[in-house]
Amino acid sequence: MDGNKELIEALNQIEKEKDISKDILLEAIENSLVTACKNQYGKADNVKVTINRDTGAFSVYAEKEVVEEVEDPVIQISLEESRQKFPKKKYEIGDIVNVEITPKNFGRIAAQKAKQVVVQKIREEERKVLYNQYFEKERDIVTGIVQRYVGENISINLGKVDAVLTKNEQIAGEHFRPTERIKLYVVEVKDTTKGPKITVSRTHPELVKRLFEAEVTEVRDGTVEIRSISREAGARTKMAVSSNDPNVDPVGACVGINGARVNAIVDELRGEKIDIINWSDDPATLIQNALSPAKVVSVEVDEEEKTARVIVPGYQLSLAIGREGQNARLAARLTGYKIDIKSDSAEDGYEDSYRNGYQDDYPEHYEGGYAEDGYRSDYDDDGFAKDGYSDGGYEGGRPEEGYAEDYPDGAEDYDSGRR
Repeated sequence: MDGNKELIEALNQIEKEKDISKDILLEAIENSLVTACKNQYGKADNVKVTINRDTGAFSVYAEKEVVEEVEDPVIQISLEESRQKFPKKKYEIGDIVNVEITPKNFGRIAAQKAKQVVVQKIREEERKVLYNQYFEKERDIVTGIVQRYVGENISINLGKVDAVLTKNEQIAGEHFRPTERIKLYVVEVKDTTKGPKITVSRTHPELVKRLFEAEVTEVRDGTVEIRSISREAGARTKMAVSSNDPNVDPVGACVGINGARVNAIVDELRGEKIDIINWSDDPATLIQNALSPAKVVSVEVDEEEKTARVIVPGYQLSLAIGREGQNARLAARLTGYKIDIKSDSAEDGYEDSYRNGYQDDYPEHYEGGYAEDGYRSDYDDDGFAKDGYSDGGYEGGRPEEGYAEDYPDGAEDYDSGRR
């Protein structure tokens, strides 16, 4: 039938403005017209519709098999009739002939269907394009703009779509103002009828890893590799790194000059402390590094059971365990080993062991002023406070990123204060 250049021009414009393929739209229109024709032709499966990609002309035809004697005229055509209608083709028995069956009023039907299909297909393709765009960002970081609080959740604008930062994915104590820009980790992107549903997080350990990839060139290009990471969001992260270049110090690369690189990440995480340690393939060395800033006397490792027994100086025990067991707990997650920490001294009046940062048994009183929570209730001769950190004798009063912020008096032999 006659061409429909207006349709082709409209589809070309849609393709240009909305980045939706003209061929996809034409194919959808053809399929919808096939359905309309089947209703008219008794739902025959041999009806086909084509649209000329240049002129927009519609054609409806039926695929019929060439037979000697016709039993079903809807799907068959005689050899004699096929040669009369298509003298140049010279069809033989068994060939398929495309017989034109375009109805007289088909133009009006086609125009209505085309409009409906185009509108629906534009919506579907826009949703699909949007989904693909954000699916590529899955397991990566994005920058979002805080819109408003919805109960305990936060509505975040990611550009062309909104996401909800749920309470479970928020760092405790963090509060944001509307229009504030924040970094988020894209946990998952799902395709729904209402558009992509994006799950974002501020607590995921991979957020820290991606921030380092964005900030540190050596991590981004693979020279420095982040081998393991453990995190208690909002409080502390431990990260083990190694270098594929013997001339590159992996810890120094992540810390940056005067802590510039890690400072940017700490600022983004609102002051969360970050311990950066050297990775080692030797489990004992890795565990020793992971427990820094505490000094370790010895490490006994059972690789089959994935357990380790660590001996530390008596005055280092609370430092190795950390506040509420945090240091030992993060070290256990980082290394994958269950860690028992014991003191090498009996002078403190206890033989208690800590597993993954928790004490197995707590006597009512400890000699030397230890309280039931396993920490000294008063400062001892070495200047240790309840949390196991010294309150005095700290050079500079502020930590260098990648370094321990607390040093007991007389600890000048710490590996330059490195965590």
